[in-house]
Amino acid sequence: MKDNLSEEEMRQALFGTQSNGAAPVIETPQVTADQQHVSKARPAHASRSPKLRVTLCVRSEFEGSAETLVYDASTLSRLVAEQEAKSEAKKRKFKYFELVSIESI
Repeated sequence: MKDNLSEEEMRQALFGTQSNGAAPVIETPQVTADQQHVSKARPAHASRSPKLRVTLCVRSEFEGSAETLVYDASTLSRLVAEQEAKSEAKKRKFKYFELVSIESI
């Protein structure tokens, strides 16, 4: 085997022989109007962030009538959602509250 190969000999060894010196022509497929994909408009959701719904039983007086307070927290932490719901209950002048449920929505 020869130690010194010419550039043309190296190309032939690597890429094989070509009948003509021009590069091969690659055909690009033509897309017609019948083949085009038309996507449907998707309805936008009200919120994309995860939320937790906290339900509390709240009272202004210790033995008073109970009300149900529903609070939607935009977090995945159940503890943070409960704390936010309790602070909302305090803003509404409720003193006593009891956790009923925490659900993801």
